[in-house]
Formats: sequence, C-alpha cells, structure tokens
Amino acid sequence: MVSAVPSLIGLDWGSTSLRAWLIGPEGIVLDERKADKGASALSGHGAFLAAFDDVAGAWRTAHADLPVLACGMVGSAHGWLDVPYLRCPAGAAALAAGLRGPDGGPHIVPGVLFDDTSLPPDVMRGEETQVAGALHLHETLRTSSCIVLPGTHSKWAQVCDERIVRFATHMTGELYAVLREHSVLGRLMPEDAPVDPDAFVQGVDAARDHGELGLPHQMFAARSLGVTGKLPHEMLADYLSGLLIGHELRAGLQWRAMAGLGSRPLALVGAPQLCARYQVALHRFGRPADLVLDNTAPAGLFALAREAGLLPLEKR
Repeated sequence: MVSAVPSLIGLDWGSTSLRAWLIGPEGIVLDERKADKGASALSGHGAFLAAFDDVAGAWRTAHADLPVLACGMVGSAHGWLDVPYLRCPAGAAALAAGLRGPDGGPHIVPGVLFDDTSLPPDVMRGEETQVAGALHLHETLRTSSCIVLPGTHSKWAQVCDERIVRFATHMTGELYAVLREHSVLGRLMPEDAPVDPDAFVQGVDAARDHGELGLPHQMFAARSLGVTGKLPHEMLADYLSGLLIGHELRAGLQWRAMAGLGSRPLALVGAPQLCARYQVALHRFGRPADLVLDNTAPAGLFALAREAGLLPLEKR
C-alpha cells in the first residue's frame, strides 16, 4: 500500500461487479478491493447499503471525512438510485453538478446521453468517468480527441474543449459472446483453444479489405473456413474476434474522420489485454493509438470530486 494521505473513496459499480479504491492525490490508487456484488444482482436500499459497507466500510471508519463517489450502473433505473442522464456536450463541470446520492450512500455520477434526433439515441454509464480521468491525466486529449473504450459495449467518444460532444456504442464484446456461445458458429470452436494472434489478424484484415461484403456475410466464414478445413478449428474463435473488432474499427475510424478528428489524438482506455488486441488491429488499419491507458476511472472520480468541491484537503 502506497504511503500517502487519502483524498477520496471511489467506486466503479457495474452490473456484475463492484470495484472500490482508496484514492490519493491526483487520483493515484492507494488501495483496491473487489466484490462480486454487481448492481444487477442487488435489490433494495438495504442490499446496496450492505454491499457498500462490505467493500468500503473499513475505509469509511478509518477516514470518516472522505467523500465517496461512484460511477456505473449503480446510477441506473435498476441500480441503487436512478440518476438522470446528462445530454451531450458533457464535461467535468456538468457531471459534478449532476451528482446525486441515496441516504447513507455515495455521490453517484450521472451517465451521458447523446441524442441529436437524426440518429437513435446512445447512452453510457461509467465510461464518462473514464473519459474524465483520461482528460485529467493527459492534457493532449483535452482540446480535441477521440477516446475509444473497448469492452462488452465499446464506446467511441469524441472530445472537444474537455467535453464529450458525441459518442457511439459498438456491441462488439457482447456480440462475440453471443455468437461463440449461442450460435452455429461456436460449434466448431474448442473451449480450451489457445489464443492465436495470426488468426486474429486474419479476421481483422478480412474486415479491412472486404468489409463492403457486410458483417452478416463475413461472420459465416467463421464456420465455412472450419468446415472446409481452410482454417483449423482452434483458430476460429480468434478469427471471429478479429473480424468483429475489425468491423468496429472500420466504422469507428470512418466516423472519427467524418467528424474532422482524423489528425487529432486517438486514445485507448481499458483493460490492458483487450487494449493490446485493439492496438494490434489499429496497426493493421495503419492508425495505431497515440495513447494506451489502463482503467482511468480512479483519476476520473478524483477529477469530478475536485470539480464538485468535495475533496476535504481542498476545501480550506
């Protein structure tokens, strides 16, 4: 544990898991705890309060004056408290002003809504805090940038003047899981197959070079290549992963260019292993990310607590 004065208790409370951090100056993590107590598995004020006390109670006892901020699905209609979405453009000031909290619970960061009426609306909860953290840590991203957050539902966020001005969600991770576990494609894919980087690159290149054929058509290759023996069964899962991520990048990079951000910084934020896979794919498209960052939620929670005037050492 790092020796420093704690400034904040931060929570990233998603649908399936809860991560808690004791956060020090400028968002550095002093201690971390995890629990399998996601918002979707809890019901009622008492259940959330008990989970909150279980993961952060000792810190709250030892540091009674610290503020507590939470982001993620804990603020959804199925969470502890339904905290209204903020409309784009949304930056740290608006997010801090939108904090809400249940009795005895943390301040909860609102999610963000993009709805310009020309397209179906898009929403995020939790990623807005990671974007705030990336901007807090890296000044080069603040004026104009594109921040990509890979995951079950990948987010591509366009930033202008330190605010999220628009974003797009790609259900890449969830689509992969559904196809792998509940479709004809998965029947040829061994569960214990080792990771195959070459198969992944083949999938990315197929999306890059022949994406005009359409994803529904190209997905079937994850079966036909195996049936015809042109690709070993052990390679099919990574081929499918590369194909799906390749189509996401093909669309996302075009969307980024259409917004005039083609020459502006591109950042990846998320789990290192997944970001590394996206970086490989971006290299195949000739546009590697300028920055690759681990989870920036702790830094984002710190930045929002500071913006809201909640940090005890900064009130003086």
